[in-house]
Formats: sequence, structure tokens, C-alpha cells
Amino acid sequence: MKQYRTFLLLLLISTVSATMIRANSILIPMDDQQSNHLKAYGIAYKILKDDQEIDWLLNYRGGSFMMKQTAAIETECRVRGVSFETISDARAASIRQQLANPDLNMDVVTLHKAAKIVVYSPIKVGPAEFENTDAVLLVLTYAEIPYELVYDEEILKGDLPKYDWLHLHHEDFTGQYGRNIHRQSLADIKAQEDIAHKYGFTKVSQMKLAVAKGIKEFCSGGGYLFAMCSAAETLDIALAAEGLDIVGSSYDGDDVDADAQSKLDFTKTFAFGNFTLETDNGYRGYSTFSDINSSGGRSYNQSTGFFQLFNFSAKWDVIPAMLTQNHEPIIKEFFGQTTAFRKGAVKPSSLVMGESESSDRYLYGEMGRGQWTFYGGHDPEGTRGGGFRSPTDLNLHPHSPGYRLILNNVLFPSARKKKRKT
Repeated sequence: MKQYRTFLLLLLISTVSATMIRANSILIPMDDQQSNHLKAYGIAYKILKDDQEIDWLLNYRGGSFMMKQTAAIETECRVRGVSFETISDARAASIRQQLANPDLNMDVVTLHKAAKIVVYSPIKVGPAEFENTDAVLLVLTYAEIPYELVYDEEILKGDLPKYDWLHLHHEDFTGQYGRNIHRQSLADIKAQEDIAHKYGFTKVSQMKLAVAKGIKEFCSGGGYLFAMCSAAETLDIALAAEGLDIVGSSYDGDDVDADAQSKLDFTKTFAFGNFTLETDNGYRGYSTFSDINSSGGRSYNQSTGFFQLFNFSAKWDVIPAMLTQNHEPIIKEFFGQTTAFRKGAVKPSSLVMGESESSDRYLYGEMGRGQWTFYGGHDPEGTRGGGFRSPTDLNLHPHSPGYRLILNNVLFPSARKKKRKT
């Protein structure tokens, strides 16, 4: 009988102990122990979309995620091939306490709600095959993060306020159809002309300016803007050239304003000033848009160097700290029509988050009540073959630090707690 009572006592103690250390939290590490960094962001987004909160552990194991444990989350991680650890609430509290230490450059940011994502792309109105290499479309699809598409007409109709986060990529807001390597087909050009005529514009350049101003208004009103490649450059060019003709006769049938350069208004732009426009090299001829692009005529060469992310204070510079979370601070350079940004063309009001010796690569700023990020280059893992770019297979690059920067921006809006309707 005594042995039986001893057995029951030990059983009770072990049961209580197991309850006390039961795994009630999930940690998704984002250091070298993570089996798929990119899909981990998809897990985080899904949890937010299911109205659950996530702790983003800044500078802890590569910017890890921590959330309440559920069987559904564990299953989702296993299905998507994402590494995770089940930990006790006591361990989770210990991590939070560790990150609160004022002597450590770490902190916890709670993510509240999934941003509603929209991508501005000509695939909304036509085949636009070149857009198959849009890095953001590729990584959103790979990470299984849902998004919608808009193009010029939706912006002209005022649809952008329906969304939280807008992406622009390989676009030309000056109305010169890209100016390079036959990127846009005649069908793509006609689609833009048809929208312009439908809304009463005599030139595509006039319509694109109206679209650029609509994007600026979206951001000023509290939206989040993420632009890459030529979209970042041409958006600011179009805004600075409002009311001026900077489009050559080969595109719109009349000459440019000879004094356009001296009339540019840099107060209207997001990130750039003190830039010089490039002259027109002829319809569908190769050309850069301005000297904002630090790479100039070598835009589509293969990568030859690296750029470095800045180390921001997680407690005092929370926004750039979120946007630079990574398991690697040194990132391979990648090229595009607008590869990187000339340092002298970047406004002092723009925060540089990543740079090489010769150029700025990754910028952040505020516009009204909104925020924006500009990221130079076309595809962080892109290569060329047969004279044209091919879509990147992200199954071959699940740990890409260059693509992680894109996904940091996708989660960034979730750090703002939205007001509840009453």
C-alpha cells in the first residue's frame, strides 16, 4: 500500500510538472536553423490574417517570430517546410525579458493585423510577359501570401484606399514605355493608350502623372508604398516634372521642353533630388531615365559586389530595425534597369538602410501619414539567359537575404495597431 501511495504521489508530481512546462508558445527561428526563411513569412502572415497576434523578436536569432501554440500552426509549419520550436510560456517570458534588457540591441514588436496587399502591374490588363520576373509577385506567390492587382484604371478610379500596402516594380511613370530592350509589346502600349483616352488624357505621360499623384496621395493618407527598380526612379521623375514635357517626340509626337531640367521641382518627390534627366535615345532604344541610377549603362550586367545593411537600434529606431531584419547583413548586389541610387541624388530626408561603397541600395522615408521604402534592382536572385531575364525559381533560394528584405516590408504595416470601429 505504501508503495502504491508513493507511486501515486510521483505520478501527481510528474503530471503537475508536465503541465507547468507544457509548450504553450511557438518560436519560428530566423537564423541559420531555419529551413525556409521565405515561407516563414507566409506562416506569419497567415496567423495575422486569422486575427492572431505575433511577436517579432528584433535582432533575436535573425529576427524570429513567436506566437501562441496551436496544433493548426504546427501543422501549417510542417506542411510548408518551416522550422519551429515549441516552448513553454515561461521560456517565452524569459525571451521577452532578455530582449527588454537596455544593454542589448534587441526588442519585441507585436504584429496585430495582416495588411491588405495590392500590386500595381500591367498584367492586370495584358500579358506583359516581362512582369513574370517581378520579384515581389514571385515571392508573394512562393510564400503563399495573398494579394490583388491594380493598374492605371483602378488608381484613376480612386481604388487605392481599399488597401494598406502597395507595390510598384518595373514601371515607367514618365510615359516613355520603359525606354529599353523592347520590354513592352505593342499590345502593352495600346492598353495604356486606351486607358488614357478613356479618362480624357491626350498623352500616356499625362495619365501616368495622374497615376503617380494618386500613388503619392495614397501614401500621404497613411498607406505603405514599396517600390523597386525603375518604378522608384520614374515615380519621382514624373512628380518632379509635373507640368513639363520631358517625353521625346518618338514617344508622343512633340518635342520636350528645352528648359525642363531647370524647371524640375524636387520638393514634390519622395526620395530623390538634384538629379539630371537622360536624353532620349529614340523610340524603344536602350536608355536610363536619369542619373539617379548609379549603374548607368551597365544596368543589366550580372552582380559583381555586395551591399551592407545598417545596424539600427531595435529600441529607438524600430522601423528601420524591422525593415533590415535578416540572417545575413551583407547581401549580394543585383541589377536592373534602375540598379541602385546615386548617393548625391538621395535627399537628406531619406533614411539609407543599405549601401555599397558607390551607391545607396535601400531607402526609407515618410510621406504625410504614410511610409515608403525604395529598393534598387530588379530581382535579388535574378539571372539572365538568351538575352532576357527568366523567372527565378525560389525553391532554389529559400534563404535569400535579398528577398527577406521584401518580406520585411510586407509585415511592417502589421506593427501599427489599427483603430477599432465603435
